[in-house]
Amino acid sequence: MKAMLTDDKQNLCWTDVLDPVCRPDEVLVKIHAAALNRADLLQRQGKYPSPPGCPSWMGLEISGEITKMGEEAEKCSRWQIGDRVCALLGGGGYAEYAAVRYDMLMPVPKGLTMEEAAALPEAYATSYLNLFWEGHLEAGQNVFIPAGASGLASVAIPMAKAFGARVVTSVLSDEIAEKIRPLGADRIINSAREDVAAVLAEEEAAGYPIHVSMDCLSGETLGRSLPYMARGGYWIVISTLDGTETTIPLRALLTKGLHLVGSMLRNRPPEKKAQILAELVQKVWPKIEYGAIRHSIYCVLPIEQAEEAHRIMQSCTHTGKIVLTVSHT
Repeated sequence: MKAMLTDDKQNLCWTDVLDPVCRPDEVLVKIHAAALNRADLLQRQGKYPSPPGCPSWMGLEISGEITKMGEEAEKCSRWQIGDRVCALLGGGGYAEYAAVRYDMLMPVPKGLTMEEAAALPEAYATSYLNLFWEGHLEAGQNVFIPAGASGLASVAIPMAKAFGARVVTSVLSDEIAEKIRPLGADRIINSAREDVAAVLAEEEAAGYPIHVSMDCLSGETLGRSLPYMARGGYWIVISTLDGTETTIPLRALLTKGLHLVGSMLRNRPPEKKAQILAELVQKVWPKIEYGAIRHSIYCVLPIEQAEEAHRIMQSCTHTGKIVLTVSHT
């Protein structure tokens, strides 16, 4: 089969590799589409390698069709050959086939294309983990999701809204704010001309203190924003795209009983990931199927144009998920 490898100059190469071999607890998925994540850019740079036992090439989420099943997978799961599935991977999605643990699979929600389904597993699992497991988000609470144009926010914003939260997000321009308005955020901050911490202070004064933040930016703004959280609030750090350092106001942390939490989906044990996926199918898939949650696909490209897809993601000019399709000859 072919997979997208990275050469010693970090160029992407659609290259012949050995076919995956199914372990007893795995199924073989013929990949139809794979969605991009910012972790792919880091992995390409050698900064975010695949976990042990996973293929070395990129790709954390896919959609496709089951073509083969290991003995344990066939005996212990409800899956059958021919099922349309989407899957969460440790790596290896930029390829024609992937061997996947049966409990890392989810059915394609009714009414979704395979391209749309490929954009679900990583983004939805990350959003669900951090909003509900780590952030304990409840209906009626207020959530801050920075970087509203990102593929992750295109999932997290409508997910939080569908579960009854009020959402504040931030973007870099009024033009981007208009593009993401269909996601349903209640307040969109233009961080190019508005101070994020000052806006969150206004929100608190208006009776909307932040209960949960799912923060992929962090940096200096994090510490300046903490005082305007609700008592007992959770600020979840999932990445540090705006910087790795901040000044924490300990008085606010102490008097409000705040929680500052670091969280990564990738380093969770497989059993925990499987539990998250099972809850997604139970609690979130129905909301997708009847339209309460609609995520955004920015573009779909053939996998041979992965270089262009990475350029788009690196430029930070897109709004929503970027998806690669795989053709089989």
